[in-house]
Amino acid sequence: MAENERTGKRIVQKYGGSSVADADSIKRVARRILAAKQAGNDVVVVISAMGDTTDDLMDLAQQVSPDPKPRELDMLLTTGERQSAALLAMALNDLGARALSYTGSQAGVITTAQHGNARIINITPGRIEKALSLGYIAIVAGFQGVSEATKDVTTLGRGASDTTAVALAAALGAEVCEIYTDVDGVFTADPRIVKGARRIPEISYEEMLELAACGAKVLHLRCVEYARREGVAVHVRSSFSDNPGTIVTGHADLKKGNAMEEAVISGVAHDRTEAKITVAGVPDQVGKAAAIFRIIAASDINVDMIVQNVSEVATGATDITFTIPKTDGKRAVDALNAARDEIGFAELRYDDQIGKVAVVGVGMRTHPGVTARFFEALARVGVNISMISTSEIRISVVVDAADVDAAVQAAHTEFGLDGAEEAVVYAGTGR
Repeated sequence: MAENERTGKRIVQKYGGSSVADADSIKRVARRILAAKQAGNDVVVVISAMGDTTDDLMDLAQQVSPDPKPRELDMLLTTGERQSAALLAMALNDLGARALSYTGSQAGVITTAQHGNARIINITPGRIEKALSLGYIAIVAGFQGVSEATKDVTTLGRGASDTTAVALAAALGAEVCEIYTDVDGVFTADPRIVKGARRIPEISYEEMLELAACGAKVLHLRCVEYARREGVAVHVRSSFSDNPGTIVTGHADLKKGNAMEEAVISGVAHDRTEAKITVAGVPDQVGKAAAIFRIIAASDINVDMIVQNVSEVATGATDITFTIPKTDGKRAVDALNAARDEIGFAELRYDDQIGKVAVVGVGMRTHPGVTARFFEALARVGVNISMISTSEIRISVVVDAADVDAAVQAAHTEFGLDGAEEAVVYAGTGR
């Protein structure tokens, strides 16, 4: 019996697309779910679309329309998870279990009206509660809900089935939310890049937030935010093995007193999904930076790292550089160019051939010199740094896209994170 599958618990399990990529995989997952139910647990399952279904649906939409309406795109994309949920219910019923599948809206996932990246406002899981009371396994299509304002179907953003699972766990009072993926937990780096990456047995919400924000794909960022806010213990495990996985729980502040005994760095994360925009020759006047980022905000684009250069004495102008998601690059450039006369900048430069690399760890609070060691490790392998950002437990840098792998490996080795055994990615995706 797996570690969290003890009798009498209410548990939420989430299975990623790599875990249900085909019919045989769905049957294998069904057997694992049934074992949890037979152990006496109330089981709610949140399911992702099979394999590359979401990408395939997106490609199909692009073939039909180069610019599909967001509402209709959400109607299309949510069918992937509904398909997985229905198939999994069929597999469980054939095993002798009683299972019912639900869309996000049927499960009571109430969201904002923003298509493609809606946020959960509330969960009203009345139908799920009733199903559990009657002895059913409830299967919920992840990544989706219904707008409180418009009553339209919405999606929560790519990878947000994790968020659905944690939100349901909180609403149902579940003792644990198990996130099943194709790796054996949270690792010190992406095992597809660093073969000696080691599994982290337990990690704080804050450390996991920083790793997720810096590109670690094993957990969705908003899932970790929700778990921290609601105090939901998250157990990251592989659906392909019975290995113990990683527990995400507790707060970094509680570990502060023991930081000297802990590893300086918990993990190294990377992200290849960002682009860099430099607004050059901005008049160094009050309100100009605010105007730039007001335009970006009005375009509903999130900004990550920001650097402003010292003003040039001769021209009285400065450069402002920031990073945004690549998918928002054209929209950001178009919006800024439209406001060029208003802001008065000289030039706009765009670069999507970059990557972000970050080291994260509570231990760096009490270990001076972490920044120097990180930068020296990158210098030794010839990696140039173009931007730097820090928090109390994280140092992030922007480097050329071609240098990301070398930077991750160099940092991992520098902070003593390399293990003797090769980490396994069962399905090849890391989710």
